[in-house]
Amino acid sequence: MIEGGCLCGAIRIKSTGEIQGKALCHCLDCRKITGSLFSTNVIVPADGFSVTKGTPKQFAKTAESGKTITSSLCGDCGTTLWRETESYAGAKILKVGAFDHLSALEEAKPLVELFTKNRPSWQQPIPGADQKETV
Repeated sequence: MIEGGCLCGAIRIKSTGEIQGKALCHCLDCRKITGSLFSTNVIVPADGFSVTKGTPKQFAKTAESGKTITSSLCGDCGTTLWRETESYAGAKILKVGAFDHLSALEEAKPLVELFTKNRPSWQQPIPGADQKETV
């Protein structure tokens, strides 16, 4: 089980489903939404996912892939908690930085890096992770 929440504590999430994917993404959207070089994500089934506290704000846009991606975030502190897109229909893309426990962070080690064409030359690839220039 994964539990987490936003920085201010207004929104809490939980996932009881098995992790379907683990990815680090270097796309421009992920950089902008995290304010960092990349986002670290796990993909979980939507049917095992729930918001246990609060009501997140949503923001949708066309992603670098050309598909609509919807971000769910705290309207108070701005923490992005998860995203959804037709590329991963029936799933939620959880932002690993919102997880509470170190064990969940350890379990989230990415198996693939996406949009590596956007990775700065001084950042090294994750050893053992597949490398993809796009999705």
